[in-house]
Amino acid sequence: MAMTLVVVVLMLAGALFSLLAALGLLRFPDLYTRMHAASKAGTVGSGLLLIAAGLHALDAAILLRALAGFLFFLLTAPISAHLLAKAAHQAGQRLHPLSVVDQMPRDKAGPNGTV
Repeated sequence: MAMTLVVVVLMLAGALFSLLAALGLLRFPDLYTRMHAASKAGTVGSGLLLIAAGLHALDAAILLRALAGFLFFLLTAPISAHLLAKAAHQAGQRLHPLSVVDQMPRDKAGPNGTV
């Protein structure tokens, strides 16, 4: 009974984070904030759902695979979102006017003026 309750709580939390990621994709004003919502909330949501599925199987090998999948999500999704946002910025994608400040330089010169 306790394991069922843990699985249900993890599934509900994972579904909630996934829903928040989807709402962020729909409601946020620009590419950068949308990617932030998708990478952060989507990673946590899918990870919680994977762990819930691994616990529900009641098999250590399946739980280990689910944890490995969650670790893979944690290592790849935020990094890929960062690289995509950096590429979009370099390609000229502008921030929304409500964004406070753009701290990334537009030119390709380094901090001391070298390329």
